[in-house]
Amino acid sequence: MAKNRKSTIDDKQITVVRTHEQDYISLTDIARHKDTQRTDDLIRNWLRNRNTVEFVGIWEQLNNPDFNPVEFYRFRNQAGLNSFTLTPKQWIEKTGAIGIVSKAGRYGGTYAHKDIAFEFATWISVEFKLFLIKEFQRLKEEEQKQLGWDIKRNLAKINYRIHTDAIKENLIPESLSKQQISFIYASEADVLNMALFGITAKQWRDENPSEKGNIRDYANVSQLVCLANLESLNAVLISEGLDQSGRLQKLNLIAIQQMKILVQDHTIKQLEGE
Repeated sequence: MAKNRKSTIDDKQITVVRTHEQDYISLTDIARHKDTQRTDDLIRNWLRNRNTVEFVGIWEQLNNPDFNPVEFYRFRNQAGLNSFTLTPKQWIEKTGAIGIVSKAGRYGGTYAHKDIAFEFATWISVEFKLFLIKEFQRLKEEEQKQLGWDIKRNLAKINYRIHTDAIKENLIPESLSKQQISFIYASEADVLNMALFGITAKQWRDENPSEKGNIRDYANVSQLVCLANLESLNAVLISEGLDQSGRLQKLNLIAIQQMKILVQDHTIKQLEGE
C-alpha cells in the first residue's frame, strides 16, 4: 500500500502501514477489539505463549537473514513458564526481529507483518480474524485499482513530454519569449482537448469554476488511455508538418474510433471499477 491506511471492522479502526516494503497491521488496533484499555497487556500475554514464540521465530528464520536464532531458542525454552515474560521491544532488541515493529507518533503502537497479525487476530477472535482478512483483501483490491489509474495517468504524462518536445523542435521558432512559447504549448494542448473532449481548457475552467485541477484530472481511464495515444500521434503529425487544423480533424476521428473500442474493453472496465 502506498500510504498508511485505516479501515473499520466491527466499529474498530485498524491501521495498515508500509514497513520494509511490506504491509504491517496494527496489533494495538486488533487488541482493542477485545479490550480497549489493556492492549499492551494483551500483546505481551500473546507473545509469551510458547506457540506464539515458535511461530514468530520460524517466520523470522524464513524471512530475516539477520535474525538471532540463539536468543530465539532461549526464549522458546522459557516460554510457558509462569515466570516468563516477553514484550515486543525485548523480542525485537534481542533477536533482531523485523516481523514485529514498534512505532511512535501519529500511527504509534505495535505493528506486525500481515502473516503475524493474522495469527494474533486468531488468538483474539477467530471471527474477527475472518473479518480482518476480508477487509485486508478489499484494501489490496482498492490499491490495485489505484495503481492501474496511476499507471495510465503517468503514461499520459510521459507521452505529453514526447508531445511537447515535438512542438519545441517543429513549431517554435527561435527567439520567442517564454510567454509566446507557453501560448503555443497551451494551444497545442487544446488541440488534444478539443479532439477528445470537444472543449478547451479555458472553456472547461469557465464552466467548472468550483473544481480544482484541470479537465484531464477528471478524465476516466478510457479517456486517459486515448489521450496518451493522441499525444504520441500528434507528435508524429507535427513532425510530418501537418497544420493544426488538419491535425485536429484527424485526431478527432481517431479519438472517436478509439473511444468506441475502449468503452467496451473489459480490462478498462475493471480498472474503472465497473
